[in-house]
Amino acid sequence: MAAALALNLTPGPDMLYVIARSTAEGRRAGVVSAFGIGVGTLVHITALALGLSALLAAVPVAYDIVRYAGAAYLIYLGVRAIVRLPGLTGDVAVERASLRAVFRQGVTTNVLNPKVALFFLAFLPQFVDPSRGSAVFQTAALGLMFDVQGTLVNIGVAVGASSLGTWLRTRGERSGRVLGRMTGVLFIGLGARLAWKRG
Repeated sequence: MAAALALNLTPGPDMLYVIARSTAEGRRAGVVSAFGIGVGTLVHITALALGLSALLAAVPVAYDIVRYAGAAYLIYLGVRAIVRLPGLTGDVAVERASLRAVFRQGVTTNVLNPKVALFFLAFLPQFVDPSRGSAVFQTAALGLMFDVQGTLVNIGVAVGASSLGTWLRTRGERSGRVLGRMTGVLFIGLGARLAWKRG
């Protein structure tokens, strides 16, 4: 758990996604995105326990397909955030997605990042002891503990980042527009990083 905490506190694409959602759309959206990422992580843990993550490591084409799909999705979200303009009503906040859409995007963002699958493939087996029972059960249990801890960290990040977003939104229309563009640039940057950074 100590190793997991150190890793969960290290900023990465999931944490940056939560920050972007929280600053742009508020605390509830940030917390919901954290839960979406947590559910996405469960998909990776299940895949690892069933041996599917080894396929991504062994077949470069499969890895690349998932990686490019994830990058395209993040860039799409970024472009949408940038082109949205404040409404004529004077509302300065970035147009809010439904919480269901935020949750779904959190799941999709995490699932389409093959580096998460490869991370679990490299990290969790170090702590599995075959003499203590089923390796599948141990892998799932360790992954679940990692995921719960990571979700709690991301919820904390959402709370902090949403306060910053609220402060920025109260600064006026220009700050609201800047906040939306910053969110879009962050998503595009995450997508570009996923597309071009291999391994």
